[in-house]
Amino acid sequence: MTATTDFGFAANKVRPEFETSMPVKLGFGGTYMGLRVVFRVLGTALVMVASGMWLVPATELGPETMLIKFGASLFFLLCGLALLMRNHEHALPEVYFDPIRRELRVLQKNAKGRPETVLRRSYDSLGGAMMSTDAIELWDEDGTTLMRLPLSDDAARRALRKQLGSLCA
Repeated sequence: MTATTDFGFAANKVRPEFETSMPVKLGFGGTYMGLRVVFRVLGTALVMVASGMWLVPATELGPETMLIKFGASLFFLLCGLALLMRNHEHALPEVYFDPIRRELRVLQKNAKGRPETVLRRSYDSLGGAMMSTDAIELWDEDGTTLMRLPLSDDAARRALRKQLGSLCA
């Protein structure tokens, strides 16, 4: 007979290990780092061109040419701002590997900043997983790549290897 506490729960109940019971959170941020740098540099250049068009002295321009110059500078400014505001880290989706429910969830922040579940897949519905030193690649049952996520630390790699078990190649 097991000892019980005041609430009727078993006192000598085995607790799960920390690595196998805590969800692992990974982000897509590492795969888009180079692209974000290119967008920021290009966006900054376009904003500077938009303002620089008015700083360069010009000969006497007619009203039609001034209207074209205004339209071009407005176009460059809006395109530059769009590139600067695109792909912020807080807007990138996050992937949670939940060992208790044995599923992975992809969460994306909505317009109010609250996370919403975009994709939910059971570990049983995955075709396989392959871990390298810097990333994990998940496949669908038909063999197509579902997602590739960067792995930054060994603790997350060990926890995912324990959670996914036989799926890991």
